[in-house]
Amino acid sequence: MATPDRARRPRPWRRTRAYRLTRTVVLTVTLAVGGVWWVRADEPAPAPVTAADGAPATPSTGGGEGAGARGTARERSAAPATGRPAPSEPTRTPEPTRTPEPVEGQPGPVKGQPGPVEGHPGSVKRRPGPVKGRPGPAGPTPPPTRPNVSAMPRAPAPLPRSRPTTLTLPYLDVEAPVMDLRLDRHGQLTVPPDDDPNLVGWYADGPSPGENGTTIVVGHRDTGSGPAVFVGLDEVTRGRLVELRRADGRTAVYTVDAVKTYDKAHFPSREVYGARGRPELRLITCGGDYDRRTGYTGNIVVYAHLTATKPATLQHRSR
Repeated sequence: MATPDRARRPRPWRRTRAYRLTRTVVLTVTLAVGGVWWVRADEPAPAPVTAADGAPATPSTGGGEGAGARGTARERSAAPATGRPAPSEPTRTPEPTRTPEPVEGQPGPVKGQPGPVEGHPGSVKRRPGPVKGRPGPAGPTPPPTRPNVSAMPRAPAPLPRSRPTTLTLPYLDVEAPVMDLRLDRHGQLTVPPDDDPNLVGWYADGPSPGENGTTIVVGHRDTGSGPAVFVGLDEVTRGRLVELRRADGRTAVYTVDAVKTYDKAHFPSREVYGARGRPELRLITCGGDYDRRTGYTGNIVVYAHLTATKPATLQHRSR
């Protein structure tokens, strides 16, 4: 049983209810603040956003400490390396359009050059009428891509002068003897006689096959007796071969570049007969529409250039 003196003595402050309540509140607040701080310290700091495109910038890996510098090991290993820019797509520069180079050796005026070839209608037994849909002059050729010069075959060397003896067009089943032709008193190139429809003529005052310059060969499309040697000349296509055997036994091989039809009133003599600085060939016959009184209205012209030469055969050398 307590004595009266002990009962009147006040309790120490640390044993009062207010002290215990205050201590509980302080510990609770301390634990709550510490827990929140610890959780936020483990979260990685968000990367800054650039003002240009809104994409997050690369996080810095400097030595500073703090909430932004700490992170899990997985996050630190996934971060991109410092100072190494992301690969960018290479910008493709469009290739410039190549302009075709001018052709050297553009022909100038040729003195005494022949005009359009005139036909000899005569009494026609089977004369073809106008053909619908006949192709006109070929349009401009698109500029070709520049080929690999090292892969191109070398152009054959020009041949010395020797008159032609035989013209061969294998795909038209043509193997025709060749005769000499010259200009008439009006400056027009004459044509082979009508009595031999398989005969072609060579302009003898011009270059011979394989020589530098333009070799001219003409022939009838038809005669009074029917179709002639060049009846299928308008069917020739680019890339076909034309062979001219010469008196010395060698053969000049030409490759067709184009086939064009011209009206006789606007025949381009300079383009057809002019020299190009290399061995070339022109095959010419009548073309266009046909009138019974005046004949054909135009000419068909095959353009070709020398691409090969064949040596003389042993049989020719032995003669």
